Amino acid sequence: MKFNIILEPAEEGGFNVTIPALDGCYTQGETENEAIENAREAILCYLEGLEKVNQIKSTPRAIMKEVEINL
Repeated sequence: MKFNIILEPAEEGGFNVTIPALDGCYTQGETENEAIENAREAILCYLEGLEKVNQIKSTPRAIMKEVEINL
């Protein structure tokens, strides 16, 4: 799975990272490489959190369907 990330130089040094596809998913790093590695970890943690929320909200009788929207 691939995600776009946005690296921006931080005023205090290092880089701030935003993951646009994941609302509220941010991280930072002292170097560009560290920021990218931290982004990978932040994405994994975000997705693990979503999985836990889905487990809590799901019920045995729930039916999951996929819908397509044409823009």
